[in-house]
Amino acid sequence: MEIKFGGEFTVKKSAEEVYDFLVDPGRFCPLLPDYQSKEIVDEKNFLVKLSVGISHIRGIATVKLTLAKAEKPRHAVYEGTGDVPGGSAKLRAGFDLVAAPEGTKVVWAGQANIMGRIASLAGGMLEPLAKKNIQKMIDELQKALA
Repeated sequence: MEIKFGGEFTVKKSAEEVYDFLVDPGRFCPLLPDYQSKEIVDEKNFLVKLSVGISHIRGIATVKLTLAKAEKPRHAVYEGTGDVPGGSAKLRAGFDLVAAPEGTKVVWAGQANIMGRIASLAGGMLEPLAKKNIQKMIDELQKALA
């Protein structure tokens, strides 16, 4: 099951400040919904553990993320794979930073491919839940960058 997401928002910080925040897992990972922990592997790779659950499938998801593209201070892309209870996931998420009169516009987009039993058992509940959690993260990100 593929889930696509995206949007934009503007903050008063400079593109450099926003970029530095978004490429620092120590700063943005704790904003992820149901965040448990992170482990830095090297400067471009890290593991994140999240609590996940839908219907009766619950547990800890372990996601390996890589900073696949980094063009300071305007563009970055993360790619990842993860083991989730009842399946697996492939992720891709990125952002572009654009100068705006009131600061920096953050244009973000991504997609998640969820495979396995969780995708078939969760049915139509998976996409709305994923989008709700993504919006929660974006809301927290906006607060952190305010």
